[in-house]
Amino acid sequence: MEASKVIMLQKKLIWQIFPATMVTLLLAIVAVTWYASTSLHDFYLEESENDLHARAHLVRSRVEKLLGQPGAEELRSFCVQVGRASATRITVIDPAGKVLADSNENPETMENHLRRPEIAQAFAGEKGQSLRFSTTLNESLLYVAIPVSEEKKPGEIADLTQVKAVLRMAVPVTAIDRTLKSIQLRIALGSIVVIFLAALVTLLISRNISRPLEEMKKGAEAFADGDFSKKMLPSQRKSASLEVTTLASAMDRMAELLDDKIKAIETHRNQLDTVFSSMVEAVIAIDLEERIISINKAAARLLDIDRRDAQGRYVQAVVRNIDLQRQISRVLETKESVEVEIVLQDQEGEKLLQTSIVSLYDGKARSVGALVVMNDVTKLRRLETIRRDFVANVSHELRTPITSIRGYVETLLDGALDSREDAEKFLQIIQRQSDRLNAIIDDLLALSRIEQESQEGEIPLQDRALYPVLAAAVQTCQVEADKTEVQLVLDCPENLLVAMNDTLLEQAVVNLLVNAIKYSQKGGTVELQAGVAGEATDKKVVITVKDNGCGIAPEHLPRLFERFYRSDRARSRSVGGTGLGLAIVKHIVQAHGGRIDVQSQEGVGSEFRVSLTGRLG
Repeated sequence: MEASKVIMLQKKLIWQIFPATMVTLLLAIVAVTWYASTSLHDFYLEESENDLHARAHLVRSRVEKLLGQPGAEELRSFCVQVGRASATRITVIDPAGKVLADSNENPETMENHLRRPEIAQAFAGEKGQSLRFSTTLNESLLYVAIPVSEEKKPGEIADLTQVKAVLRMAVPVTAIDRTLKSIQLRIALGSIVVIFLAALVTLLISRNISRPLEEMKKGAEAFADGDFSKKMLPSQRKSASLEVTTLASAMDRMAELLDDKIKAIETHRNQLDTVFSSMVEAVIAIDLEERIISINKAAARLLDIDRRDAQGRYVQAVVRNIDLQRQISRVLETKESVEVEIVLQDQEGEKLLQTSIVSLYDGKARSVGALVVMNDVTKLRRLETIRRDFVANVSHELRTPITSIRGYVETLLDGALDSREDAEKFLQIIQRQSDRLNAIIDDLLALSRIEQESQEGEIPLQDRALYPVLAAAVQTCQVEADKTEVQLVLDCPENLLVAMNDTLLEQAVVNLLVNAIKYSQKGGTVELQAGVAGEATDKKVVITVKDNGCGIAPEHLPRLFERFYRSDRARSRSVGGTGLGLAIVKHIVQAHGGRIDVQSQEGVGSEFRVSLTGRLG
């Protein structure tokens, strides 16, 4: 802001050179005119003084003769006659200062002249001179006065120490002033012409000096705007000075270097921005005042904020987590790196963030802030928990039948074989546990096969009628339903088409029906329904399996589709099952590009909803 104000107050180079040159030239002309006028004035005065002095000497001898005669009439007549003939005022003054004769005025009316400077000098025996305004003639006069003594006899030398009178000659200086004014007028007219011509020449010279600089200024402004294509040296004229052309060449070289540097910096910055934006980890750069310098997309998504709104704001206003704020303040204060796990609360629940905070330095190794890198390990921790639970559950599920089989085999070996009744009983138990073990292994293999084929896209899907598949599933489960006196109800339009693999989809529906039958009360009802739901442009076929059994507690619903997860282990074991049925259902539905949801209430029943792509045929 200050720089722009300074630039606005500055003048162009031409208006710095041209006015200064013109003022200097004008002052020089005025000084020369004044000096010439003064010199001419002094010269004319000196010449006039010498002329008056010569005239005074020419008439002094006559005045000396006339002073020796009685009366002053002849002297006055002489002064009037000579004064008119020579256009000179002649005055004779006695030692008392009284005017004896004057060529222009009546001596009787004239005042005493003893105190006139030129008169006083003449009575002192010297040549007197003076330039002053005459009140008698009302104009400026140049006075020259010489001493006059009485005429001596022939052969005698006049004694000027005995001054008997003073002869004063005077001429007006008006003519000198008129001459000087005429000369000054001519000088002034000449000066105007000279100034005009000098102004043109100075303007051209100033323009010739400033124009290359103006072109360089435009080029520099283009450089400032990032355009380095324009070269300054070729645009310079041949009349440009060596300094200007050298400067233009230097600026061209500087522009080339800047262009290369800026391109390299932009390339490097774009690479960094690309890496920064595409990072899976959330990254936030913070300055020393704990304001956000930059934030990548992953961090914006993680914190559910807008990147543009976040920049420049305090980190406390964006991330409301006391632990993270405390760690950032610690790193800014101590400059030591920190690695910590932080729990972040959001609308989806808790998120576990593996957070690394390090100091941020500039090019001179000075700390300018901190860099926060956060990695969401919530899913990883959840997967680790699921893996541990799966290992524990599968180990437990396999150990139970194996332990039972081993125990009964050892009992048989210890002598139970001798009792046929006990032996048959134990062998039947061993057979059931073997069947259970085989069922677990079959389900694990089926689940693994479904996952692999789904990932590799090897599960073929075709548009087929849904009703036959659901009817086959009901028929498969009818025997189990009859055992517990559970009624199966099927409600499905026959013209409903679904993109499916009928074998896998039938397996999924059978698993849902088996679960519903097992957890239903004796004499209960299990409803299997199918229909079209959703908007006209995004229709889905929804398959619903609903029972009125014991229901499921809310805390078990999020993990219900995990492998070997049982909401009620005691009841699950009493009704049988491997604990993999719902996991298989989930993977079959996902292989069909659909989703499965569950709603349940303890003591009321459960409802499983499978959404698939389909339509009415």
